Amino acid sequence: MRVIDNGSSPDSLRRLRDLAPGVHITETGANLGFGPGANVALRRWLAAETGDWVGIAPHDALPQEGCVARLMAEAAARPRAGLICAEFGGDFDMVPALDKVIGGFYRAAPRGEGWQAVEYPHGTLLLLRRQTLQEVGCFDERYFAYCEEVDLALRVRRAGWQIGMVWGAVVTNSHLPSRPVADYLQVRNTLLLIHDFYGNYFVGWRCALAAWQILTKSLREPRRAGVHFDLEGRAVLDYFRRRFGPPPARVLAIDRRS
Repeated sequence: MRVIDNGSSPDSLRRLRDLAPGVHITETGANLGFGPGANVALRRWLAAETGDWVGIAPHDALPQEGCVARLMAEAAARPRAGLICAEFGGDFDMVPALDKVIGGFYRAAPRGEGWQAVEYPHGTLLLLRRQTLQEVGCFDERYFAYCEEVDLALRVRRAGWQIGMVWGAVVTNSHLPSRPVADYLQVRNTLLLIHDFYGNYFVGWRCALAAWQILTKSLREPRRAGVHFDLEGRAVLDYFRRRFGPPPARVLAIDRRS
């Protein structure tokens, strides 16, 4: 097992080494983001390690008993499967879906059994095939976090590989994302995704949707109108400025105050 440490404190690193002395820890020295941090491990695996499949997960992923075994069973049965994710647990009976204006989202779905084809995987616990990554590459690091799994999935599908979620292979996580940073990244990165795969016509519609969302949020929460303009409005501007990667300092400052 390999842990990619995205800039944890020295105390956190010490606790990790005490709890898991046999785990290989690679320190990045800073928060590179989910995709870039995962790429550190993926490129090392592609270059120097063995195996047809690799799994990635955030630090707080909690797979239930048998989860990984179910995922691997589906991988063994599907020679054209390129990406496979676990079912998100609890009452989350939804599957990943994709729209040319909205981008990635989740839609309600009846519970199934085993493999279900999906348009992209969620990243709480994700298996990636070696041959697939060799063909299409790793995560696009412009995204930093959010939408990178959708971008990868679209490249994987274009190359002719299958993508699925496995009902009954259950994972949960214990932390919700920070909303201000997430709001900024979701808007900016969705525009980037739409531009790259669907073109400027749909970017225009997504900008109109972002403006409508800013207006409705500001009317609903007038005291936070400035925050909504600063987050989602800045996200749109940064997309047009081609400013990608980590969120800017002003967004992080709003996050700390929230």
